[in-house]
Amino acid sequence: MILDFLKTAANLKKISRQGWVDKLSLNHPESVADHCYSMAIMSMVISDMRKYDSETILKMVLLHDLAEARIGDYTPNQLSIEKKKKLENNAFNKIIDNLPENIKSQYLQIWEDYQENISAESKLVHQIDRLEMALQAKLYQKEGHSENKLESFFESAKKDIDDPKLKELFTKIINDN
Repeated sequence: MILDFLKTAANLKKISRQGWVDKLSLNHPESVADHCYSMAIMSMVISDMRKYDSETILKMVLLHDLAEARIGDYTPNQLSIEKKKKLENNAFNKIIDNLPENIKSQYLQIWEDYQENISAESKLVHQIDRLEMALQAKLYQKEGHSENKLESFFESAKKDIDDPKLKELFTKIINDN
C-alpha cells in the first residue's frame, strides 16, 4: 500500500512544469519534483526564521502538487480553477487511499488546508510557491531566456505575494544580476 504512494510521488520527477514548456519552449524544464524540492528548502528556512510550524509547512509543500503525478501540470489558462481543483482533489484522494488511516487523515487535512488557503501556513506556502516560480524565472533569465517571455511569471508572483518579508525577498530576486 505504501509502495504505490511512493511510486506515484516519484512520478513527479517525470512531470515537466507546463508553464516553462508553454512560454519558453524548453525541452528539459524543471520537473514538478524540482519545484517542490526548491519550495521545501525555501519553506524550511523561512518557516524556521519566522517560527512557524515547519513540519506542517514542509508536509504541505511536499503534498501541494502531488496530484499532478496523476493528472499532469496544468497552467491557469488550460483549465478553470474549479475544474482543476476537482481533478486535483479526486487524484489526491486516490493517491492517499491506501495509506494507513491515521496518515491518510493527516495528509487529507493538510491538503484541504492548502486548497482552502485559510491558515497562516497555507497562506505562506501559496506565496512561497509564487516566490519559487519567480526565482526559477530569474534563473532561466540568467541562462539567456527572454525577459519579455518571463515577464508574466514575475508579474504573477508580484501580484500574489503580499507578505512584507516575502515581498522584500521577491524584490531581491528580481534585482539580482
